[in-house]
Amino acid sequence: MARRVRAYVGLGSNTGDSATTLAVAVAALGALGGARLRAVSRLYVTRPVGVLDQPDYLNAVVALEVARGPHPDDGALALLRALKGIEADAGRTDGRRWGPRVLDLDLLVFGRARILVARPPELAPIRVMDSAEAAGVPPAPTLLQVPHRDAADRLFVLAPLADLAPGLVPPGWHETVATVRARREREEGADAVRQAGDWDARTRRWVDR
Repeated sequence: MARRVRAYVGLGSNTGDSATTLAVAVAALGALGGARLRAVSRLYVTRPVGVLDQPDYLNAVVALEVARGPHPDDGALALLRALKGIEADAGRTDGRRWGPRVLDLDLLVFGRARILVARPPELAPIRVMDSAEAAGVPPAPTLLQVPHRDAADRLFVLAPLADLAPGLVPPGWHETVATVRARREREEGADAVRQAGDWDARTRRWVDR
């Protein structure tokens, strides 16, 4: 029997009907071949990061059971490929870094693996071409890093991830997700992340709190 691992995927959207977009994405994640949807976090409203002149985001996290693959790098890249496909199906196109998103899916944790591997070109982050690339200079390789390199600094990750796995100490961390979340909330203030809905497994949507 193929080995399986627990993966956590972050979801975000701030363009269009974001709640519906995220609910559709949850369904798509649960329908991935060989994957099993294990849990869905609450829905959160979070302030944008980097580019502040844009709407607030809706964010959530899902827990999936997925195939590990022959090596964790292989399994993580296979899952990333599936995430990119779901983003494309939702209508995501090139955009500025930290800019508005129809749908953003991030691989946060992949079992107990620490992964740092070059992404194939088709799995590079979706973004606007910079001036060097426009002039014909090939882009530098991008890396897939798991656990996600920014997860410990982002309440839009920590709050929903703590719903599902408060006692988790991701590989390379030295504290639980719940501990890191509490510290970030103290530093950023109570309004930095706000609960917006609870997942209803029957309707497969978030319901208002």
